[in-house]
Amino acid sequence: MATISIDEFKRVEIRVGKVLEAERLKGTDRIIKLKVSFGDKTLQALTGLGHLYEPGHFVGKYYAFVTNLQPKKLRGEVSECMILAAVESEDKITPLAPETPVREGSQVM
Repeated sequence: MATISIDEFKRVEIRVGKVLEAERLKGTDRIIKLKVSFGDKTLQALTGLGHLYEPGHFVGKYYAFVTNLQPKKLRGEVSECMILAAVESEDKITPLAPETPVREGSQVM
């Protein structure tokens, strides 16, 4: 596994966001479009977890997201952030969520 410096790690902005809306992207089984609030801004995320979760599973919940990724267009939609998840296997992926309630936009360190 390649290592990175602490300075490289500090460039990654990880924040807790609240999922306001979720819907399956038309014409796909896997891609779910999330509208996520970080308190001072709202971003859109596209996640490939539709084979494991229904869109409604995410709504109202808080998860960790990388918020300073370069936006990427996929199937006509733009993904502005990325949900973080623990991956055990293709069929066992768990989005990372805070154990106790935190404010939207809280920084993950």
